[in-house]
Amino acid sequence: MTAEQRAERTRWADELCTKAYDGTGVPETGVALVAVGGYGRGELATYSDLDVVLVLDDGVEPGQWAGDVWYPLWDSGAAIDHSVRTLSEMSTAAVGDVRVALGLLDARHLAGDPTITLRLRTALHNDWRKEARARLPQLREVVGDRVSVTGELAHAAVPDLKESTGGLRDATVLKALVASWLVDVPHTELEGARTRLLDVRDALHEVAGRATDRVAPEYWSDMAKVLGLEDDTTLQRSTRAAGRRITHLSRLTWSRAEAALSRPRTSAVRRPDLQRVAPGVAVSRGEVVLQRDARVAADPMLLLRAAAEAAERGLVLSPTTSARLVREAPALPDPWPAEARDLLVRLLAAGPGLLPVWETLDETGAIDTFLPEWEQVRLLPHASVVHRWTVDRHLVQTCIEAAGLIRRARRPDVLMVAALLHDIGKGGLVEHSVAGEPIARRVATRMGFAAREVDLVGQLVRRHLLLPEVATTRDPDDPATLTQVTAVVPDREVLDLLATLTEADARATSDQAWTSWRAGLVHSLHRRAAASLTEGEDPVPEEEHDFEVPGKVRRDPSSVFVQVDDSDDGAQVTVISGDRVGLLADAAAMLALQRVSVRAARARVVDDVCLSLWQVADTGLDESVLLQRLENIVEGRLDARERLSRLTPARIEPTVAVRPEASDVSTVIEVRAEDRPGVLFTVCRALADAGVAVRSMHVTTLGPQAIDVFYVQETGAGALGDVRASAAAHAIRSGLLEAVSLETPGAGT
Repeated sequence: MTAEQRAERTRWADELCTKAYDGTGVPETGVALVAVGGYGRGELATYSDLDVVLVLDDGVEPGQWAGDVWYPLWDSGAAIDHSVRTLSEMSTAAVGDVRVALGLLDARHLAGDPTITLRLRTALHNDWRKEARARLPQLREVVGDRVSVTGELAHAAVPDLKESTGGLRDATVLKALVASWLVDVPHTELEGARTRLLDVRDALHEVAGRATDRVAPEYWSDMAKVLGLEDDTTLQRSTRAAGRRITHLSRLTWSRAEAALSRPRTSAVRRPDLQRVAPGVAVSRGEVVLQRDARVAADPMLLLRAAAEAAERGLVLSPTTSARLVREAPALPDPWPAEARDLLVRLLAAGPGLLPVWETLDETGAIDTFLPEWEQVRLLPHASVVHRWTVDRHLVQTCIEAAGLIRRARRPDVLMVAALLHDIGKGGLVEHSVAGEPIARRVATRMGFAAREVDLVGQLVRRHLLLPEVATTRDPDDPATLTQVTAVVPDREVLDLLATLTEADARATSDQAWTSWRAGLVHSLHRRAAASLTEGEDPVPEEEHDFEVPGKVRRDPSSVFVQVDDSDDGAQVTVISGDRVGLLADAAAMLALQRVSVRAARARVVDDVCLSLWQVADTGLDESVLLQRLENIVEGRLDARERLSRLTPARIEPTVAVRPEASDVSTVIEVRAEDRPGVLFTVCRALADAGVAVRSMHVTTLGPQAIDVFYVQETGAGALGDVRASAAAHAIRSGLLEAVSLETPGAGT
């Protein structure tokens, strides 16, 4: 009904303007009355202004009639925004301000000489297309400035239907991008979302009784009645869905526009280049797409692999690719294989790159294929006004915040999944942390987590409000306050993860939710609870490995043995040789040079023989090729250090810590670094260069983070002294910082 009402309002305004124009002594040629902006587009709401311009040919001088046009409009009571300009002045104004150009691109003839309007539109559109390469960066800057202060229509607590990201202003910008002829947008989808927002704005004006674009919380219920909807939740979700759709189209179109601007001008039509970045996945013109020979019907992990690559690289996940994978790729098995779980964690831990990729997954229905529970919180408004976003957007932002804190987590995979699911129980009648725990446990089980990790995820979801509630509402000096935490938190691992999740959750909520005061209270409670839970704990014993020494190694300890055993989701590479400083660095180099992705590794020295077991993501590895590569490295025919001298740039600085409490016979060095090819080699090489013997190695790759723990000793002796331990840790950190192109800070470790 509202579309017809807008059309009727536009007809009334057109008749009013035409009558006012015809009642004056305006020359028959060289002058036209033109509608611009929202009036030019025929989008008048109940209280919209009439934006009109009296346009004169450059040779026409305005007379008394130029002012007489406005009197009937004023007398009618209509709100008008009017001006008198020549054709040249209109073009100059459009060139001088990209925001003016946006409104003038929609110029529509009302009365007078139609050739003036035609010349105006032709000149404006020709200039816009001709100067697109210079004007679009200016427009992008204007859009960015607005977005930084207005929030997202789809997720903001108090959305602005016009100015918020995904609002009517962005829809207008998209039409301007199409007018540049550099890109296109799906017209039907854009118009459907834009029309929905126009309908909602009409209802807002009727309820508010004035011109406004901001939807205050108290308006939703009455607006739903105006639009004939069952309740305000239905209206909020449909409105936010339209905003999300425009946001998605806007981000995608801007990415493609910027890619088009970066390409040199050429008339030749070239086939898009495809750069392979992962099995079945490639990059083309700034978007992650499928390789031409991708085995879509045989690879259930292709969707998560493409999404993770796009998020980590800060690229667009092609909606066409995502939609095709939803249609054609097989479902993930239940439970998931380890690779699928690792890919999801990589996606969640990608930082800011997660948001646009997650939106693409949501828009194309991909999330429902691996996380159907998401429907419960999709576009769900928060009941609390403290929250700046809807529940689903808050969960994504919590993952983004947690990614920045990931160095604190001993189990970053558990942290990221808990961040995604901590509010999954909202939307029902039961307290959301209670309702969310069984859902989170079910999801974690389906994802293939072991029982301990499932329990961790469940406890984090159930207790994610514990620390802030106790810290801010209880007397910290009362012994019962500490007991309130330790009575329900079973161990230090849960507590530490809970503290990190608490901070990520609060930072994603609002600035007021994580003030220095609140942070201090939570950190103080965490420290006291950690001290209480740590009392009496025994160190984790070092692992033992029973293995048979191959005959070639017994006869010649300097020789190396390599064996590959494939499994359902990867392979185990076994390396055995006589123990020596640098052996593990050589084995790590062997795998890095082959571009093999290491998920986990263990090493142990028994009776002067070193066994290392490497769990890798690849299958079908050739033992003979690996053995030859390792022998070349060991015998000096291949310089691995030169080949692996620099890693791809890291987003998070590595940390190296000496853990004196972890062993009585060895020095324990813990390294946390962003997982990249060659990281493990860099660490092992630094230890070898320091002349330190590795007695045991425990390496785990969890999502984007590699956690490498080394039990080291002096060659032929025991634990390192404090100075030697500090020097070894510093050497590792310096080597990593140099390799990932980060500036090495002071001498600390």
